Amino acid sequence: MIVISLEVCTLASGSSGNAIYIGSKNNKILVDAGLSGKRINNKLKEINLNVNELDAILITHEHNDHIQGAGVLSRRCDLPIYASKGTWEEAESKLGNIADKNKFIIDTNGFDIGDCYINPFNISHDAKEPVGYAITSEKAKVAIATDMGEITQEVKSQIIDSDLVVLESNHDLEMLKIGPYPWSLKKRVMGVKGHLSNDDAGAAVVELAQNAVSRILLAHLSKDNNVPELAYLTIKNMLVDAGIKLDKDIKLGFALQDKVSPLYQVG
Repeated sequence: MIVISLEVCTLASGSSGNAIYIGSKNNKILVDAGLSGKRINNKLKEINLNVNELDAILITHEHNDHIQGAGVLSRRCDLPIYASKGTWEEAESKLGNIADKNKFIIDTNGFDIGDCYINPFNISHDAKEPVGYAITSEKAKVAIATDMGEITQEVKSQIIDSDLVVLESNHDLEMLKIGPYPWSLKKRVMGVKGHLSNDDAGAAVVELAQNAVSRILLAHLSKDNNVPELAYLTIKNMLVDAGIKLDKDIKLGFALQDKVSPLYQVG
């Protein structure tokens, strides 16, 4: 018998808003709330849930596409918000009035939310103290590793033994270089505090596959500098070159801006 310990669904992923649902047997968590509260609720309804069933919101960093609906949801549903000290300092004025009992300042020490163990880890991004999250329940582990310009050893150590990783594959480098962004923004995106390219993601996927990670969701794809087919082909070719069989050794999916992903079951 297969025992499902975690379920994962990306509600939205991209520069227009980010939100990821992660559920265990007893708890329901939202990682980021970068859409309006109404839109988040509508997207949760697509997987037969609603915001009143949530137990907590984890915030990765203070950019508006990650926090837009967090304050509203916290007030409406009496939800605790977990974020780093730096994120709170930058985001608090945008979030509005949050009850003291619902403000949780986190660092890289792990903590529990019901039957989920949450392990935040530092990421490299142009925000104040941004984090990714590794979430474990029973023997299942899911990692959220997006909005970062490089994959550091700390990130690798936190995601390498996951069953499912939501991994950024933001841009194709050539599309970015010839695309419409001003040069200053291109440099930011390509920098170590920017976003991962398809090639960066591919190198990480190869290493994760070699360490028995079985599923990757490619996330935060740029609408201007990437397309899913190109991200998929780039990473597929890198896997083939490494002798790794796509769909047999590792499966790739997408976290898209306008579509709710399937509800992935992690056992």
